[in-house]
Amino acid sequence: MKFNFKAKTQAGEYKDGIINASSKESAVAILQKNNLLPISVQSEKEGDQLVKSFLKYYDRVTQKELVIFFRQLAILIEARVPIITSLSAISEQTSNKYLVKVIQEIVNDIEDGMSLSASMERYKNVFSNLSINIIKAGETSGNLKKSIDYVAENIERNYTLYTRVKSALTYPMLVLIVFAIIGFLVISFVIPNLTAIIKEMNADIPWYTQLVISVGDFMGAYWWAVAIIIIAFVSGAYYYLNTDDGKKEWDQIKIKLPIVGPIFRYVYITRFAENLGVLLTGGIPIIRSLTIVSSVINNIVFENIFLAAAEEVKRGGNMSTVFKRSADIPPMVTHMVKIGEESGQVDSVLGHIAKFYDQETEIMTKNLSTLLEPLLMIIIGIAVGFMAFAILMPIYNIAGQIK
Repeated sequence: MKFNFKAKTQAGEYKDGIINASSKESAVAILQKNNLLPISVQSEKEGDQLVKSFLKYYDRVTQKELVIFFRQLAILIEARVPIITSLSAISEQTSNKYLVKVIQEIVNDIEDGMSLSASMERYKNVFSNLSINIIKAGETSGNLKKSIDYVAENIERNYTLYTRVKSALTYPMLVLIVFAIIGFLVISFVIPNLTAIIKEMNADIPWYTQLVISVGDFMGAYWWAVAIIIIAFVSGAYYYLNTDDGKKEWDQIKIKLPIVGPIFRYVYITRFAENLGVLLTGGIPIIRSLTIVSSVINNIVFENIFLAAAEEVKRGGNMSTVFKRSADIPPMVTHMVKIGEESGQVDSVLGHIAKFYDQETEIMTKNLSTLLEPLLMIIIGIAVGFMAFAILMPIYNIAGQIK
């Protein structure tokens, strides 16, 4: 039989997992032999395993739902409601079934003697390292409510930053995709029928009309092969970008793209300054804070920069030394961080950096939307005008000669 267990090591760390044993008593004995103190041991039925495998496709909690969760938890704790009662109340009014399941598991863990942060650590697909460590610092300092507020505000700001960039890029991408699909259908099925008239007349036509006719004939005959190639290319690119090498390459490319590259860089700098400032304010040591921030930045280039900064600080150096060597960190950030290090007010300086680059990101995303809309209209207009000029003009000339 399979048993889900929660146990504590001799060092005081919490462990959980699945163990095979003939009975619950045997499972407890196996854990004890491995120097683990069992907290709970429960049998796992076959139906539970099927449900778990099925839920893997739906185990998703949005940033907005996390903000609401932490806001509600902070209010209830401030009202001196016990944490188990608070979590139970939140689970009753949460619509996300997976989040309800996670909250109920956290309640069970706390009842079994776990801390809130230790239980959250079991669900790293829901809670980030940054959130877990801020909560852990709050538990240590005895100011859990303030730490939960920090987490809620941090997630909310990160969510706002993400949606701002996403909304700026969604519209032009959607327009381009729709235009590409319509263009494919027109070239494959409409153009061959229109150019059939020109070919039947055997009239002299300009080179660009002949080019359109040749492309139309090819697409009319082999559109299915072109569609397969396009689908295979998109699928291959999607698969590659989800591999470790693909993610690394895309992370490097995206910050160097024209127009949108600076926006991505500013987003990562804002995220770095915001998250590091919150961690330092929460009382987490700077080396650990830099390591945590590097894991939630979501870009390998900046992750390596911040890990290098952590190593530099560990050796007794400064973050600004590493930032100065990197072309991806703006000089203003380097100078401000250096001032913060010299004055002992790094967290305050990081707050100013986050505010400045957040404003810059907002301005750039608004300008991007304003710039791309007319640019897309111009590109689409040129494409439609060229097709009309290359096909309709020859047909009109032929019709005039017939008269």
